[in-house]
Amino acid sequence: MKQITSAQNPYIKSLVQLQEKAKTRKQTGTFLIEGKREIELAIKGGYILKTLLFCPEVMQNVDYQNFDSSIVEKIEISKEVYQKLAYRDTTEGILAVAQSKSLHLSDLKLSKNPLVLIAEAPEKPGNIGALLRTADAANIDAVIIANPKSDLYNPNIVRSSVGCLFTRQIATGTSEEVIAFLKENQIAFYSATLQNSNEYHKVDYTTPTAIVVGTEATGLTEIWRRESTQNIIIPMQGEIDSMNVSVAAAILLFEAKRQRGF
Repeated sequence: MKQITSAQNPYIKSLVQLQEKAKTRKQTGTFLIEGKREIELAIKGGYILKTLLFCPEVMQNVDYQNFDSSIVEKIEISKEVYQKLAYRDTTEGILAVAQSKSLHLSDLKLSKNPLVLIAEAPEKPGNIGALLRTADAANIDAVIIANPKSDLYNPNIVRSSVGCLFTRQIATGTSEEVIAFLKENQIAFYSATLQNSNEYHKVDYTTPTAIVVGTEATGLTEIWRRESTQNIIIPMQGEIDSMNVSVAAAILLFEAKRQRGF
């Protein structure tokens, strides 16, 4: 089995570039995953793993032999190399190079009565990760990022989603493209915004539905407020008029799930 002990190895340097640069991830069509749970979820989610890297000095109760035999290559790495590549100290000494999936709207496979989360232009990886975790918790059909500001295979998003990047269908597109997709598929969409809004719990989400959330700083753009089936609002009872986007998404999605009988 191949072994790499130097962090100066050209292949390891290329993986560092894969971690740090969206351009490299786009050019190669690959990205890095670290951690046993995250890798297992990626395999379960249909992602193709090209290389598995493991560090015996760090691994605890992780048997790399248990991973999918279709993985093309397995490489043993030193602790120095592992620490060069890993973002966390608690990822069991195992990483994988995975092949990116298409994020086209046309690739989404929705159920007959879908429930979809749309987030317009989220910027913070932590918020995107939290949205993906919320989507997984609610077991919805898909997450769509409109006007994305970040590469979804950014290691900070992979990490903050704790693997939920791999458990839901994900697509991206411009707001115009996403709205056209919703209309074409006869999916009603409800935009969380202050303007011309009805209280969220007074809306029927039992038919094909998309919940749309914007950023805390600027909210949704005009096109979402104008084209929405109905604008909705979560009544605030304190001094502030907004909350974290993932919290708002959770409230709205679980109200939809409640109406659907979970």
